Amino acid sequence: MSKYLFKSRLTPDGMKGLLSEGAKARREAVGRMVEGLGGRVEAMYWAFGDEDVYVTAELPGNTSAAAMGMVVSSVGGVRTSTVVLLSADEIDEAVRQEVQYRPPGG
Repeated sequence: MSKYLFKSRLTPDGMKGLLSEGAKARREAVGRMVEGLGGRVEAMYWAFGDEDVYVTAELPGNTSAAAMGMVVSSVGGVRTSTVVLLSADEIDEAVRQEVQYRPPGG
């Protein structure tokens, strides 16, 4: 399974929902959504700063992650961005690949 970091910023409507339902209810809703896509939530944290919520999750692949981000953002309660997380093994595999590249002006 692939790992992802979802960064979310609550809209005013999303903040009203959080204040109404509480954080545990939102965690449960996110967990059900991820499980419905065949994945699992590793962690979910609320934070100060530019983002309000961080979720790390395992999902079957990029299409599942994209579907989740699009659907969640389309409802209007949050704006999300997704980061694909790579393991050390995946980076080592990437390092071993031969890449043909000519830099600009080279």
